[in-house]
Amino acid sequence: MRNSRPVSNLRLSKKQHPHQQPAPSEEQQQRTASPNPRSSSHMSSPPLSKEQKPCVCMLLSLLSIVYGALRCNILAIKIKYDEYDVKVKPLAYVCIFLWRSFEIATRVIVLVLFTSVLKAWVVLVILINFFSFFLYPWILFWCSGSPFPENIEKALSRVGTTIVLCFLTLLYAGINMFCWSAVQLKINSPDLISKSQNWYRLLVYYMLRFIENAFLLLMWYLYKTDIYMYVCAPLLILKLLIGYCTAILFMLVFYQFFHPCKKLFSSSVSESFQRWLKCICCHCQWQKSSDSVGKTDVRSSGDRDETPSSSKISSMPSQILNADDLCSA
Repeated sequence: MRNSRPVSNLRLSKKQHPHQQPAPSEEQQQRTASPNPRSSSHMSSPPLSKEQKPCVCMLLSLLSIVYGALRCNILAIKIKYDEYDVKVKPLAYVCIFLWRSFEIATRVIVLVLFTSVLKAWVVLVILINFFSFFLYPWILFWCSGSPFPENIEKALSRVGTTIVLCFLTLLYAGINMFCWSAVQLKINSPDLISKSQNWYRLLVYYMLRFIENAFLLLMWYLYKTDIYMYVCAPLLILKLLIGYCTAILFMLVFYQFFHPCKKLFSSSVSESFQRWLKCICCHCQWQKSSDSVGKTDVRSSGDRDETPSSSKISSMPSQILNADDLCSA
């Protein structure tokens, strides 16, 4: 009876584990040790780190904004020249994309750098930019003396038309804060769009924007903190300014060579640039001539003051003769 107890216990233990799997063979162990190469290739690519995710998001957002600006450029050209068959070449797309990429990227980086050191003053910069572009179309409308546009939508009242125009100018100001708007708003026009190509307005905009970017970068350089101690600030400023000039260069190349309606321009980019240089040279020559005339006038007046009068010259010999006569006497 004593020997029967352990045998019964073994039988019970086997019955308690009826689903127990057999030990794996050597082939199965080798298969598990060497995984599938396809799955290992997928698992080998590491996920993005915390530092890389913001960069990727910023790059994607920049590309989406640039693509939107490109589509707005093409749409503005088709609206301006809706009477013509507009065909945009692939090189025109490339020029617009590079133009908008350099322009928007440099503008955003300049504002971010300025905000990092002078957070309170960036509000003033944004407000000045926003209200200047918001009020500019209204100032032109008031100076023109045109009647209030009421043919935008027949169902809208005067108040509704005013609200629609305010929203349009808000959008116009928001776009011009970062890049040149392809559609120039003109309130006194029936189409609300200026269909003429104003090169001087374009020139003034980019000149002022370049000066503003240079000033904001100078303020960042003067007030930068220790966060930028490992950044070569002069080289960064030079790169940003060169990047903005590169955007202007691609814009000029587009308008000069790849604009689909460049034959309809009253004057090309090169001709307008030559006229502008002639005006500057004429102004400089006129200023130099006026300065030289002023100097000659001053010299002539000084010579007149130094030379004695005719009465003094005529009286001097008589006085000398009288003295000689007195001495001989």
